Amino acid sequence: MEIKRFETGPRMSQAVVYNNTVYLAGQVGNAGDDVVTQTKQALAEVDRLLALAGTDKTRILSATIWLADMADFPKMNSVWDAWAPQGHTPGRATGEAKLATPEYLVEVIVVAAAA
Repeated sequence: MEIKRFETGPRMSQAVVYNNTVYLAGQVGNAGDDVVTQTKQALAEVDRLLALAGTDKTRILSATIWLADMADFPKMNSVWDAWAPQGHTPGRATGEAKLATPEYLVEVIVVAAAA
């Protein structure tokens, strides 16, 4: 079975499709923006990459969300709840972690079924 890679760079690909499953790299917003804005930006990138791979957010199987500070959990959830397609919400885990730089407040990683 063929492996398809999208937006491949020297370190990673933004999306990889194998065996009818789409794996996205962690998506972030603009460093320095507030957590609500970064979450909206990261989820917009998830939408864009899923579309590039030929699928969409209704087919997300699992999501892992990393927050720099769990105090931002309600703010991030307000964006997630407006974005996530009701009736198609994935399995999800959220945790606190140091991200690539202190200016990143949220990172979203998803695995989806290919369409």
